[in-house]
Amino acid sequence: MESELIINVLGKFSNTSLCNVTACISNQSCNILDSRQAQYGTDSCLTLIVRGITNKITLLELELNNLCVEHDLLCLMKRTSGHQKQNIEKVINLTFYGLDASGVMFKVMQSLSEMQVSISALRQKTEHQGESQTLECKMVLSAPKTLDLEAFDKTMINLLDGLNLHGKISHNDYKEHHEHIESW
Repeated sequence: MESELIINVLGKFSNTSLCNVTACISNQSCNILDSRQAQYGTDSCLTLIVRGITNKITLLELELNNLCVEHDLLCLMKRTSGHQKQNIEKVINLTFYGLDASGVMFKVMQSLSEMQVSISALRQKTEHQGESQTLECKMVLSAPKTLDLEAFDKTMINLLDGLNLHGKISHNDYKEHHEHIESW
């Protein structure tokens, strides 16, 4: 029986650290289904989803914990199931700014969730200006090909207007260039 494992590794990465993590996964005959890496200041975050035979996943959990302790990395793991390849069909850039108020970000996030749009990247900045506080937010969103972009734009513009925010929306179709590996 196969199991899936979500792995988050945080800390000061070197090329050696990354090689050791992937070698550890490979040594247990597990497959990396998907991964993302982000740099935050001097630290990095590596997120992977791995699939393998259940007893190999268990051994991987033990080996990875030891490896991360040796390299002063924080490792978080959680078993999961039902992973499906994320097919990014449309990329949307959403930027908005204005006076901040309680619940603004929640309302924007809730609307995106209702439209089944995922947040790939998010930057938010608030600044005090006299008695008020301003908000500036930039998001990179991914959406399925079934999303009606015209309806999305209208919904978001109405939401931003209702929250007294100003914004800009742009979108691109996304096409994977490695079609031969799409079934992985």
